[in-house]
Amino acid sequence: MLKIALAVGGGYLAIVGLARLGYRAVLYPAPRRELPRAPNGCALRDFRATDGEPVQALVMPAPKDARTIVHFHGNGETIADSVALGSELVRRGFGFIAVEYRGYGGSTAAAGPTEDGLYADAEGVLTTLRNEGIGPDKVVLWGTSLGSGVAVEMAVRGHGSRLVLFTPFTSIVNVAARLVPILPASLVVTDRYDNLAKASRITIPTLVVHGNQDALVPYDMGVELARAITGAELVTIDGGAHNDLFVRARDRLFAVIAQHAS
Repeated sequence: MLKIALAVGGGYLAIVGLARLGYRAVLYPAPRRELPRAPNGCALRDFRATDGEPVQALVMPAPKDARTIVHFHGNGETIADSVALGSELVRRGFGFIAVEYRGYGGSTAAAGPTEDGLYADAEGVLTTLRNEGIGPDKVVLWGTSLGSGVAVEMAVRGHGSRLVLFTPFTSIVNVAARLVPILPASLVVTDRYDNLAKASRITIPTLVVHGNQDALVPYDMGVELARAITGAELVTIDGGAHNDLFVRARDRLFAVIAQHAS
């Protein structure tokens, strides 16, 4: 029995070790879909992260005195997937900038994506915008799924005047614990994106959008996060899953986002 227990225990520890080494391949699939060219009136710009890595962004300029929505996408997307979103927001009177992550799309990197790396990418773009006259008072931070972790961190660092969180999580560790309960997520996952721990430091108006049938990032995480952010508004999409919210409630969502961002 002792030998069996040791064998089982050793096998489990080996699985935990492999999961710790390999979880980033799941968290950051890093698709390489690039925009072949920017749409008319837009630009593909090269920025620098705070650690010097190159960062590509799709820029749709704002009308005079309008706010710019800076978008951080989900883990399986690139900025190529944000064109339609940006075009609609521009039509509604906003500027739009979709920030690429290192190792994704047209943003190269010496090393793969990490939590600190994505923060460096985002802050590099936002700092450059500030230096060009687009300061926090003119910036709306928007994070979708994984991007919610980036947007929350940028909000805590003072880089925006409004915050939009689409299908956000309390933390990546909590998501991992839900998806793979057999593994000790707190030991396996070192990229934490702990939105809930930062919630009390978010002082800007916040909109949280979540579908109540989300099987990837559970709806209750969005509810808990919204309750933890002072004054946050929660918009629930009935029957919404993780990636179909605009399919289900396009006009409603654009209307509420435009009102929040104005």
